[in-house]
Amino acid sequence: METNESHYNRAINTALRIGFIALLLVYSFEIIKPFILPVLWGIIIAVAIYPLFKRFSKLLKGKEKLSAILITLIILALLLVPSFFLIESTVTGISGFADNLDKGGMVIPPPTDDVAEWPVIGKPVYDIWKLASENLEAAVVKFEPQIKAFVPKMFSFASGLGVALLMFIISVIIAGALFTKAEAAEKSTASIFRTLIGEHGGEFVSLSAKIIRSVVQGVLGVAAIQSFLAAIGIWAVGIPAPGLWAMIILLFAIMQLPPLLVLLPLAIYGFTITSTTPAVIFLIWSIIVSMSDTFLKPLFLGRGADVPMLAVLLGAIGGMIMSGIIGLFVGAVVLSIAYKVFEVILVRDSHTE
Repeated sequence: METNESHYNRAINTALRIGFIALLLVYSFEIIKPFILPVLWGIIIAVAIYPLFKRFSKLLKGKEKLSAILITLIILALLLVPSFFLIESTVTGISGFADNLDKGGMVIPPPTDDVAEWPVIGKPVYDIWKLASENLEAAVVKFEPQIKAFVPKMFSFASGLGVALLMFIISVIIAGALFTKAEAAEKSTASIFRTLIGEHGGEFVSLSAKIIRSVVQGVLGVAAIQSFLAAIGIWAVGIPAPGLWAMIILLFAIMQLPPLLVLLPLAIYGFTITSTTPAVIFLIWSIIVSMSDTFLKPLFLGRGADVPMLAVLLGAIGGMIMSGIIGLFVGAVVLSIAYKVFEVILVRDSHTE
């Protein structure tokens, strides 16, 4: 009887302890949940530019803290300065448009007859454009429901960009703090991988770092190159707000959508604001920019990592579909590690046979 009662008491004590630990873990997770995404981004940024940090440290004769501070400030400057000019130009443009609209000084040039001949969208675009050029107030009244539905979405998009910018600033600061703890973090990660995978676990730390750098170069790097080249063409042909269009193209390229989806309408619009020769050159330039990833990605994606480029690319695209932009890195790393794990298992099995 006493034995059963002692077992019963131990079971209750064990259950209470497990419940307490589970409650503590869940509550702790809820507390740190808002910081998980910035920390993940901080780790990714730190891994991606760690080689640059090491070179900087050598130039500064081993002063790692000073190197981390300088790199953090440089990245923040590269991020904040273009963002400031983009936001300022956008706000100025919207304010100017609103003032002109209130004062009745907004003049829209009439469309040319060539616009009506555009395939599929030519006639409706021509009719709307012509109405706006003849009577802008009537055009606004006609499309008032669509404008009212679009404005909240525009403000939501703008606020989302602001939150993303703030999160990225925090992530850069976290990355700067991680630089000085890189060696200890590498040892801890290697220990975790060995526990989970076995004796080959240490190799996956190096593989994960190489994959992250590969995705930064092969996806984000190529997207940045495409958006920069597109901005040059947009600016050269005289299309307004090249910085804003470059940002949209950058987002499209990161999502692995062809920049031509944005550049083709702009190229068509280019025929209405400039002569035929520069418009044709811009159209050809747009096609080249959009197709440039076909030879840029093989140069950067998967470089330095003993994993097929297809595995890295599929992991990046699939991860992004599943988890957003952060999934670009997580998906590529997970699929690459899975590939290497199965490769090790297959090699081991073939040796056993």
